[in-house]
Amino acid sequence: MLKAVRFSQFGGPEVLEIVDLPDPHPGPGQVRIAVRAAGVNPSDWKKREGLMDPGLPQTLGYEAAGVVDELGEGVADVAAGDRVFGFSAEGAAQAELAVLSDYAPIPSSLDFPGAAALPAAVETATRALDQLARGGKRGGSSTLLVNGASGSVGSAAVQLAVLRGARVIGTASPANHEYLRSLGAEPVAYGEGLAGRVRALAPDGVDLALDVAGNGVLPELIELAGGPEHVVTIADFGGAQEHGVRFSRGDAGRALHALAEIGELIESGRFSLPVAQTFPLAEIAEAHRISEHGHVRGKLVLLVD
Repeated sequence: MLKAVRFSQFGGPEVLEIVDLPDPHPGPGQVRIAVRAAGVNPSDWKKREGLMDPGLPQTLGYEAAGVVDELGEGVADVAAGDRVFGFSAEGAAQAELAVLSDYAPIPSSLDFPGAAALPAAVETATRALDQLARGGKRGGSSTLLVNGASGSVGSAAVQLAVLRGARVIGTASPANHEYLRSLGAEPVAYGEGLAGRVRALAPDGVDLALDVAGNGVLPELIELAGGPEHVVTIADFGGAQEHGVRFSRGDAGRALHALAEIGELIESGRFSLPVAQTFPLAEIAEAHRISEHGHVRGKLVLLVD
């Protein structure tokens, strides 16, 4: 039996429990890891509040890092004892053991919390940028506006877009402006008057816009980018439907190639994703409270002994 995070009713952080569950085993092409760290994402508290999946009970956790301890049939690219990070298709990574459906070796310079911070942020940012690139731009090197640029997905998107040659303008609270500059972005404050502040930096508007924050600014992003076809949101499903903007979601095809590609960027010093705060598994409720409050620079990560 293993200890895992679960909830049996919807509600606040107090419904989260640490329970004993049967040990999972990997299927073909999968690996099982002894989890050392697992990422915490906004989707976790949305699930807990009943905003996503209707079924109960539910486990939590889509990303983890740890040590391989069991191989599924046909796995030849890793061995028991290897350090890997990746995705749990079952959504049960916040546990002592987890089966990873997609995985990559942990870069040698990273510890387990740093590796657990990567999968969701890197995959989501890469997928959204890929979708924006398919949406076309108005010629020349592009200017990208990232709304909500200082969180884990936002800061991943900023760095990956800079590496692709884009000029990046990022919205964040003033406390995070220096951080955004360190990533290669030009910061602007969000809130009332956003479009005017962006136009002060880019008088003709921007070529593309990515909404990570979901704070109701899609009309301004559409106006700045010259139409809804140049905007992607990962956070505002209702707004996307209302304004004709693409909503990026993993079930429409995930950018899993990002897992294998990020290691080289990290080792060469061209990409980093800070861990904002770590929590022992038993303090999962506190991690949810902080995640729900928002405004975290970097990633929240659970540590598993």
